[in-house]
Amino acid sequence: MKFSFEVVVFFILLIDSVTVSLIAWLGGGYRWYPKALSRYFPLVKGWSTYYLILVLWVGFLLYRFRILTF
Repeated sequence: MKFSFEVVVFFILLIDSVTVSLIAWLGGGYRWYPKALSRYFPLVKGWSTYYLILVLWVGFLLYRFRILTF
């Protein structure tokens, strides 16, 4: 696999979206997540799922354009 800028950004976003989805769905994020931040960056299941789907879609596009290969 060739490591280009797009591939590195995709994997960073993939790790971020999976982490956010796990925190939102498993509910363990409220112990360390400050309430002042939740006003601007809420941990909501719908938004985290939407973010994960968008990142997976971008990964699919990168794979179809043969930028991301395994």
